[in-house]
Amino acid sequence: MADPVTLDTRGSDFARLSRRIAEAGLLDRRPVYYAVRFCLAVAAYAGGWALFWWAGDSWLQLLVAAVLAVVFAQFGFLAHDLGHRQVFRTRRPGDVVGLLAGNLCIGLGWGWWNAKHNRHHANPNHDDHDPDVSPAVIVWSNDQVRQSRGLPRFVARWQAFLFFPLLTLEAWHLHVASFRALGNPALKRRWVELVLLTAHFAVYFGVVFATLSPGRAVAFLLVHQGLFGLYLGSTFAPNHKGMPMFTKADKLDFLRKQVLTSRNVKGGPFRDVLFGQLNYQIEHHLFPNMPAPNLRHAQPIVRDYCASIGVDYLETGVLESYGQALRHLHDVGAPLRAAPARA
Repeated sequence: MADPVTLDTRGSDFARLSRRIAEAGLLDRRPVYYAVRFCLAVAAYAGGWALFWWAGDSWLQLLVAAVLAVVFAQFGFLAHDLGHRQVFRTRRPGDVVGLLAGNLCIGLGWGWWNAKHNRHHANPNHDDHDPDVSPAVIVWSNDQVRQSRGLPRFVARWQAFLFFPLLTLEAWHLHVASFRALGNPALKRRWVELVLLTAHFAVYFGVVFATLSPGRAVAFLLVHQGLFGLYLGSTFAPNHKGMPMFTKADKLDFLRKQVLTSRNVKGGPFRDVLFGQLNYQIEHHLFPNMPAPNLRHAQPIVRDYCASIGVDYLETGVLESYGQALRHLHDVGAPLRAAPARA
């Protein structure tokens, strides 16, 4: 994805904002921060599996599964930062660590996900171009409702109530999509990704089924992957869901395209850790290569600048962000609840 800071936008609203951000030093790398964060993540990962070994063939493993779900999600946040080139100055070390963190450690295809996520950043909440609002199961706009068939049309009627239960399947969806993407010849390093993904699942399933009885093993997998998907989905849902949707007929400059489709979530340091600092979604979308710990420092600059040029800047609490997203989903499905069911 092109770095918006290097685009020829001199004189634009975004260019003036980006100069302020650069002058504040907020695009500078934070190597010490990421070194500490990676060490803590690796220690938590090793500690989680050590706890798994200690618990043995017991129902305590369901608690271990919940712990590991949180650890896996934190690795997902690190892989996200690596994909945006926030950590290293050069591409190669970021790619290597991203493949290890994504494919090997948590079983998510880093190359495939990174390419998909960059398309989302280029056109957030765009009906035609954002893969995160494609109507796979959930439908996000009135146009998608009219065009929906089969399962999405059936789910859309009550999708606001089904949204969080469906998120428990999100990790499985990402795993399957990661393997399916390996069939694309255009995917870079797909053989490396295949080896790392296969190694992850061979060890993961091998350890779980070798340690636990079949019933407990299946329960562990359901809890671990279910909570992993729920956690990931719950941290990404407040960012854009329920915000304006655009089509190719809408012409917006870069700054408005990013700000008007994004929502920040208020809170404190615990919230920042819980959300992988993606709660500063507006700042992240404007400056995707900005190191995560700098986003909170950029927030007042961006918020004040948006106010000065008359651009709406939305920041809500966690519960209100979910409420806005769910109300949008419920409103989108209203025509289907009022109409006779059809396939």
